[in-house]
Amino acid sequence: MNSQELGKRLKEARLAKKMTQSEVVGDFITRNMLSQIESGSATPSIKTLEYLAGVLEISMASLIPDPERTSSETDADRIISAKEAVISKQYEHALALLESDSDSFSDEVSALRSIAYYECARQASKNGELQKAVDYADKAYQNARSGIYENRERAEECMNLKNEAAQYLSDYYAALVTK
Repeated sequence: MNSQELGKRLKEARLAKKMTQSEVVGDFITRNMLSQIESGSATPSIKTLEYLAGVLEISMASLIPDPERTSSETDADRIISAKEAVISKQYEHALALLESDSDSFSDEVSALRSIAYYECARQASKNGELQKAVDYADKAYQNARSGIYENRERAEECMNLKNEAAQYLSDYYAALVTK
């Protein structure tokens, strides 16, 4: 693995834990060194990697993938990470992990996406971002209706959320026209 990929993985793990660089480095390395590692301009020693993995509560294997591992094992690790992100209510992060399709785990990916998209839709609706809420709810609906983990209840919740947002937008635009 190249140093840029390693740095990217470390940064993703740090952000997933909602930690600053200063919180991660402690007294072990400098914040500047961590910044260089995350950007790929510096390669850490094994001892530094062990330290960072410990602080970030991730395995060394997730930082240094075994070239003998199959892509389905790598997909499984990604899905496990996405599941952990959903459990910790980091829905945007879960969706980022689930960007690429996995033929081996498409049913699991759809189930996790339906949860993450639905929760993002609810949050967008609360924030008044109605178009975003509708888009997320639509994606949640599509994922909730696919695979062996099809969830009709979530699909119905997605449609209700879409309808509420659409009604609000309709009322809003109607009020503008009558003014």
